[in-house]
Amino acid sequence: MPHPLDSFFAPASIALIGASRDHEKIPGRLLSMLRRNEYPGKIYPVNPNYAEIDGLICYKSIADVGAPIDLAVIIIPARAVLPALEQCAAAGVKNAVIISSGFAEEGGDSATMQEAIAALAARTGMRISGPNAEGFFSQVQSVAATFSPAVDVKPGVAPLVATTRRIGIVAQSGGIGFAYYNRAKALGVAVSYVVSTGNESDLGAGEFLDYLVQDGSTDVILLFIEGVRDVYKFLAAARRAAVIKKPVIVTKVGRSSAGERAAASHTASMAGWSAAYDAVFAKYGFIVSDDLDEALTIAAVLASNPLPRGDRVAVVTVSGGAGIWGTDAVALGGLRVPELSEPIQAEISKLMPSYGTARNPIDVTAQGVTSGGLQRSVDLLTASDEVDAILVMLSLSSEVRMPFKEAELKPVLAAQKKPVVFYSYTLPSDFARRELAKSGVVVLSGLTHVGVALRQLVDFATFDPPSPADEMRLPAYDLSACLKSPVLSEADSKTLLRAAGIALPEEVLVAGKGGLDAAIARLSFPLVMKIQSPDIVHKSEVGGVRVNITTKGEVFLAFEQLLNNARKHRPDAAIQGVLLGPMAKKGVEIIVGTMTDQTFGPMVMVGLGGITTELFRDVVYRPAPVSAAEAGAMLAGLKAAPLLNGFRGAAKADVAALAQLIADISVLAARHAQKIAEIELNPVLVHGEGQGVTIVDALVVGRK
Repeated sequence: MPHPLDSFFAPASIALIGASRDHEKIPGRLLSMLRRNEYPGKIYPVNPNYAEIDGLICYKSIADVGAPIDLAVIIIPARAVLPALEQCAAAGVKNAVIISSGFAEEGGDSATMQEAIAALAARTGMRISGPNAEGFFSQVQSVAATFSPAVDVKPGVAPLVATTRRIGIVAQSGGIGFAYYNRAKALGVAVSYVVSTGNESDLGAGEFLDYLVQDGSTDVILLFIEGVRDVYKFLAAARRAAVIKKPVIVTKVGRSSAGERAAASHTASMAGWSAAYDAVFAKYGFIVSDDLDEALTIAAVLASNPLPRGDRVAVVTVSGGAGIWGTDAVALGGLRVPELSEPIQAEISKLMPSYGTARNPIDVTAQGVTSGGLQRSVDLLTASDEVDAILVMLSLSSEVRMPFKEAELKPVLAAQKKPVVFYSYTLPSDFARRELAKSGVVVLSGLTHVGVALRQLVDFATFDPPSPADEMRLPAYDLSACLKSPVLSEADSKTLLRAAGIALPEEVLVAGKGGLDAAIARLSFPLVMKIQSPDIVHKSEVGGVRVNITTKGEVFLAFEQLLNNARKHRPDAAIQGVLLGPMAKKGVEIIVGTMTDQTFGPMVMVGLGGITTELFRDVVYRPAPVSAAEAGAMLAGLKAAPLLNGFRGAAKADVAALAQLIADISVLAARHAQKIAEIELNPVLVHGEGQGVTIVDALVVGRK
C-alpha cells in the first residue's frame, strides 16, 4: 500500500533551489552528493546567477523548469525561503527539504517565518521537512539529498556490508543522525534511510518513524530525539511497531534539564523530566540507549541475528581471560552462562588441547583455531538446546589469517537458529571485517555494549504489545459537580472516586460535634479520624490524623485535638470537618496515581507506597489508559515486586485486585483528562490473595 511519503524518499525528480558550482560550499555539495551516489532521477538546479552547473541546465526559478518535481531541496537565505516555497507550491512540487537555517531556533521574527512555513504546508498540502535540516539519505533508492560528508563515496573503495537486514535512522539532530550512519557503515551494517528532521515545521519525527515502521526495506529503527512534536502520529507509529515486532532503539536527550513541577501529589513531583518519555518507550517496547556506540551495537546485533528463545548464553573464546571477562559482561546483564552437559563437553573436549576447558565459558585455546575446534564448537552450540545465544570472543587483528572458513561458517549463520555475536578484544583489521562480512558477521569491539545488546535482545524477544484497556468497566459519569476546587480534600476526592465507580470503604465526614454520634453508629471500631481541608494536602504534617480509636470518648477527644492542631498549624485553612472511617486491615503499602504530562497527556504510576514513597522512588509510569494485564507488568517492574509475591514466606498479596485498580484509575484519568490533572491514592493497602485492596487516602487535583 502506498505511503504519503513515498515521493519524498523516492523522488523521480529533484530541484535544487540555490544550487552552486562551488563544491566546497553546502549548495554545491548537495548536487555533488546526489551525483556521486548515482541518483537515478532528474536533477534541476535553480539559481538565477547561472545558465548551467556541472553540465546541467540551471533555471532562474522553479516555474521555469516546466516539468513535474517530486522534491525541492532549498538552500537559500532564510528571508527568501517562504517566497520560494510559494513558487514551489504553485509549480506543483510535492515535497520540500529546507536546509536553510535562521528560523525558530533564533526566535522573534525568525520563528514567525517558520510558523508561516507550517501554515503554507497545511494550506497547500506540500510536505515540508525542516527548516534547519541536514536532509536525508535513501540508500535503497540512491537519493543523497544532504550535504553530510558521511554519504560521500570514495572511488574504487568497495563498501563493507555484512548484513542483509537494514537499519533506518530518524534524528532530530542531523549531525548525530549521520554519525549513526557513519558508524553503521564502518561496522558493515546496511542502512535503508537516514533522515534529519530539523525544526519540524511540518514533517516531524513521528511521521518519519511511521514511514520506517511500514517500510519493507527497514528491519531495525534508530531514533534520536529531543522531544516529540507530532505526538499522535508518533504514538500511532510506536503502537504499529510494537504490533509488528519491529525493533526501535531510541536515544532521548535533554534528560538533565531542571524541570521543576508545581505538583500537589507525590505522583507528579516524583516524575522526572523524562519520565513520560520513558513510560511511552516502555509501553511500546522501545529499546532505550543513552550511548551512541551502544545503540549501534544493539542495532548491529539485531540486524545480524534472530531473536533468542531464552537467556542462556555460551561464551566461546581462544583466551581464558577473555572468556571470564565475557562471562562477567553477560552475567552483569542478568543473563545466564550455564555449565554445559557432560555429552556436549565431551564432544568439545575432543577439539581442543588438554589445557582448554569445555564447561562454559569454553576456551578452545589458540590451538583450537588451527585445529578447527573453534568452528566445530560453534556448530555444536548452534544445534544444542542447552543455550539460546553464543558470544564468540577472539582476536581479529591479523591482516592475513582468518579463524573461520567462509564455506563452514556462512551456512551455520545463515540458518539463523540462534544469535551468534562476535567480539574482538584486539582492534579488528579491515581484512578480518571484510572476510567475516562475507558470512554475515558484524565484528564488535565494545564488550560492555555487547553485554547490553544481548540483554536487550532477550528482553525484546519476550515483549508483547500492550492489550487495550477495558474502558467499559467504569460507568460514564459527569464529574464536574465533584470538582469543587483545583485541589480537593480527601473526603471530596473520595466522593469523586465513588461517583466514577471506584470502590472505597464507607466513611463519614463530620463538620461539628453534633454529628459524631450518628457517625459512630454507622461505623465499626477501631476507627481512623482525619482532618479535612483542601488546603491541607499532607495531614500528618499538621497533626491531623488519629488512628486505632476504640471508644466513643476517644472519638470526641480526637475530634477536638484534630481541629485545634489544624487551626494552630494552618490558621488560614478552610476546614471542612473530620473524616471518620474504619481502620484498614494490614497489607502491603502501594501508591497508585496519575499525572498529566505536557507532551503525552495522562500518565499512570504505581510504586512502593506510604511515608517512604519519595525516599525510595520505586515507581513505574505508563501512558494512560492501561489494561489490567499491562498494570500487572508495571507491578512486575518494581524493585519492591517481591513484597507482593510472598517475600520471605509472607502470604502473597492480591496482585490481581491491585492491577485492576491501577487499570480503573488510568481509565478515569484518560477519560477525564480535560478536568483532572492529578490523582493520588497513597497508601493503597494490598491484602492477601483474594482479599482485595483498600484505598486509605486519596487526593484529586483538578485542571486549573
